[in-house]
Amino acid sequence: MTKDLITKSKVERPRRRSRIREAHEAKILSVSEDIFAQFGYNGTTLDSIAESAGMSKQNMLYYFPSKEVLYLRVLAKILDLWLEKLVLLDQEGEDPATMLENYIRGKIELSRLHSSGSKVFANEIINGAPYLKSHLQSKLTPILEADVGLVRSWIADSKMDSVDPYHLFFVIWSSTQTYADFSTQIQVCLKKDQLDNEDFQVASDFLAQMILKGIGLRGSL
Repeated sequence: MTKDLITKSKVERPRRRSRIREAHEAKILSVSEDIFAQFGYNGTTLDSIAESAGMSKQNMLYYFPSKEVLYLRVLAKILDLWLEKLVLLDQEGEDPATMLENYIRGKIELSRLHSSGSKVFANEIINGAPYLKSHLQSKLTPILEADVGLVRSWIADSKMDSVDPYHLFFVIWSSTQTYADFSTQIQVCLKKDQLDNEDFQVASDFLAQMILKGIGLRGSL
């Protein structure tokens, strides 16, 4: 029986360490998103991240050996969320209106749930994407090209108005992201301390209706 317990302990310890590591990394990444969003890459220090994460700088460096590595992980996390959940070809529905509406609403949901990550991403793009450009070229561009091809097929089949597919996606990206990237401006205009779930729902309904009608489609509203 003792031998069995030792064997079981040897098996479980690596799993326990792995879970602890994952929890620490997730906490560090979450804190980093907020700080990078507020102060940018140059204005962020590892000391400030470690303090906010409630650990020593030395301990944090065990998980992320440099600020650059940590920053890249934050950027990759938000971009991977985009790529995982916001591929037009993967949206539920059989008709253009339903698929595009789900795409728009999904993008608003990401802005609601990951506003800090979106701000970090936006700051990186504004500064010329020095850390992210190759990632965008290798991962985002092929997906965009496939989605553009799908929209072009809908246009060819007279399922929607003839529009430039690239600019359709640019409009969707920018209009949905503004509720994360420029949330402070919107809060001031709406006289609110922060945007709530109802604000995001109203924004989602409005953008879906406006964009779909603008390209000759009818959504669920």
